[in-house]
Amino acid sequence: MTATGDDRPLWEQMAARNAQLPTGERLQKVLAAVGFGSRRTAEDLISAGRVTVNGDVAILGRRVDPDNDLIEVDGAPIGVKPDLVYYMLNKPAGVVVTSKDTHDRRTIMDIVPTEPRVFSVGRLDAETEGLLLITNDGQLANRIAHPSNGVDKEYLVEVDNGAVSPGGLRRLRDGVELDDGITAPAKVSQPEPGILRITIHEGRNRQVRRMCEAVGNPVRRLVRTRIGPLADKTLQPGEWRHWTTDERNAMIEAVAATRLRGSE
Repeated sequence: MTATGDDRPLWEQMAARNAQLPTGERLQKVLAAVGFGSRRTAEDLISAGRVTVNGDVAILGRRVDPDNDLIEVDGAPIGVKPDLVYYMLNKPAGVVVTSKDTHDRRTIMDIVPTEPRVFSVGRLDAETEGLLLITNDGQLANRIAHPSNGVDKEYLVEVDNGAVSPGGLRRLRDGVELDDGITAPAKVSQPEPGILRITIHEGRNRQVRRMCEAVGNPVRRLVRTRIGPLADKTLQPGEWRHWTTDERNAMIEAVAATRLRGSE
C-alpha cells in the first residue's frame, strides 16, 4: 500500500490522476496560434503568471478547451474560438448602428458580413462618422466598451461659431457639467480655429456633441478617428476590413493595461 492509502499499482494511480487533468490543446500552443509570439514566448507569459484559465493562474503544461475555457492575458480575454471575427468599419453619415431600422435607413449590417452574427462595440449616432469596431467576441467587446477600462476614443470635430475660446477649451479639458453629471477630464487641442481633436474614455450618449454645445460651439461634423490603439486613415467611408493579429493583440494589451492602472 502507498503512503496515500491507495493500494493500486503506481501506473494505475498515475493514469487516474492524468484522467482528471484538463484535456484539449496545450495552452502555449493556443496562445502562439492567436498571435502571442512563439511557443517559447507563450511559455514565458505562462511562467510569469500573466495567463489565467477560468480565473485560475495557469501553469506550464495546462491544456485548454478553446470553445469553453476563458483564457486571459493580464486580465484581458483573448479570442481563441475559430468562429470569432473582428471587423473595423469607417461608418458613413446616415448609417445607423443597429441590425434593423424601423424607418428603413441603411444599417451597418448592410455593409459588413451578417454571418456569423456580429454586433458593434459601443455606438455612434446616425450622423457621426468614423471608426466602428464590430465583432462577435462578447468578452473583449465588453472590456473595450466599459467606461471603467478607460480605452481612449479620439474624435475630429468641426464646430460652429468659429474658434473655441481659451475658456471653452479649458472647460472641455477639465470637465463640463452636463445633465447627467460632469464629464471626466479630456484631451483637447484646436489645430485650427473651429476644428477640435478630442480624446475621451467615457461612453455617454452623444457625449462629444453635448460637451461642445455646453461651451457654445455646437458640432457641425463629428468623426471618430481612433479607439485605443486601433485606427486606419486609409479606410474610405463605407469600407471595412478584418483586424490584423497584431491589432487584436494590441487591443487586448490596451484593455489589460487600463484595467491594471484602474486597480492601482
